[in-house]
Amino acid sequence: MKRVLLLLSAIMLMMTGCNPAKTGAAPQKITSDDIRVYSVAAKGYIMTKKVVKSDEEWRKQLSPDAYQITRKQGTEPSFSGATWNNHEKGIYRCVCCGNDLFSSEHKYESGTGWPSFWKPIAPENVTERVDRSLFTKRIEIICSRCDAHLGHVFDDGPKPTGLRYCMNSGAMTFSKE
Repeated sequence: MKRVLLLLSAIMLMMTGCNPAKTGAAPQKITSDDIRVYSVAAKGYIMTKKVVKSDEEWRKQLSPDAYQITRKQGTEPSFSGATWNNHEKGIYRCVCCGNDLFSSEHKYESGTGWPSFWKPIAPENVTERVDRSLFTKRIEIICSRCDAHLGHVFDDGPKPTGLRYCMNSGAMTFSKE
């Protein structure tokens, strides 16, 4: 029954114009195994299948900076990214696969020089993993769809979550509302 409801929800969303093509992802045939409708599905955020490409394919698709950040876990210098000081309303998407990551509604001024958010647009759209580089333990945030490195999350953010998702501008594109 749950699968049938999810399938019906996805079909209704697609019929009303809320489909993966709006997020930059290629439309795909929907099956009950592929559907993931999240708490924000009313806004049309449907995650599609995993994106897997070779290193060479990523190099061809991405700018050198975006490649270094997303595929090699790089970090752009603070106060240098295109969206760290962006105050427009819209959606931040993965530069690699177009997955919806963060909403401007959840962005705040952290003073760090990187775009900071207190929560992702849908928890399922980002993945956390332990990062032990730089002789410390941090929580890395990656895109759940293509495994692109986005940044890190820290526990010094504002209410209501107390989290600071400190992201690299070069790992995201911004779509104005």
